[in-house]
Amino acid sequence: MSVKVLLSMAMATAFSASALAADWTVGANVGNVPWEFQDAKGDIVGFEVDVVKEVAKRAGKTVEFVNIPFNGLFSAVQSKRADIAISSITITPKRLESVGFAQPYYDSDQSLSVLTKSGIKGLDDMNGKVVGVDTGSTGDMWAAKHQGEYKFKDISRYEGLSPAMLDLASGRMDGYISDIPAVLYYIKDKPQYAVVARIPTGEKYSLMHAKGWAEGERVNTIISEMKKDGVIADLHKKWFGAAAADDSSTVKVVDVPK
Repeated sequence: MSVKVLLSMAMATAFSASALAADWTVGANVGNVPWEFQDAKGDIVGFEVDVVKEVAKRAGKTVEFVNIPFNGLFSAVQSKRADIAISSITITPKRLESVGFAQPYYDSDQSLSVLTKSGIKGLDDMNGKVVGVDTGSTGDMWAAKHQGEYKFKDISRYEGLSPAMLDLASGRMDGYISDIPAVLYYIKDKPQYAVVARIPTGEKYSLMHAKGWAEGERVNTIISEMKKDGVIADLHKKWFGAAAADDSSTVKVVDVPK
């Protein structure tokens, strides 16, 4: 039996167990700090984990988190193996063709991070160099679109920030393009890394679900309440160490993306 078949069977078993154990199964690319990751005790924690737990609490639902690679989150909600997916997922017109989102709760951009000793000062210094990205992410799409402009030698794809940063440290790539808040959180106590470019992409993150999900409207209403109560702003300060801007999606109630 192939490894691929065994993996599919294991994932199906995990989903089945979750479905029996909780009202909502939540797919998450665990290791995506500070959005969803494992703490020293092995518990799944993070900004979005806290958001979903509070939404579920107010809805009177229980949740079970299932670790899924980022690229697999989309098929998971489309097939309804997961009710919700989180992992700093950017709302895009293309994604809205096949999945639904609640209103956004975080505004972001991409970034280029490098080793401090590399001498790389920005994107123009990436000529002829290897750039790393997260498979299927906005950073992946941005890098592919701009590869010719910045003359990247190659694009290496990863399943999460941690393995990418380890490869950056070992010299297997020269720069890593990913969500700026996650990278800044990861390197705050690691001076060997530096963010040398903020790449404006105007991204907005939210929890993702299947189109027409029966709980979608209810979840969105709860997120509006959490913004009005200041709960999401408090979680922002807890996880990112700074207050969210008053005009950001973290604070303001906005429309459901369509």
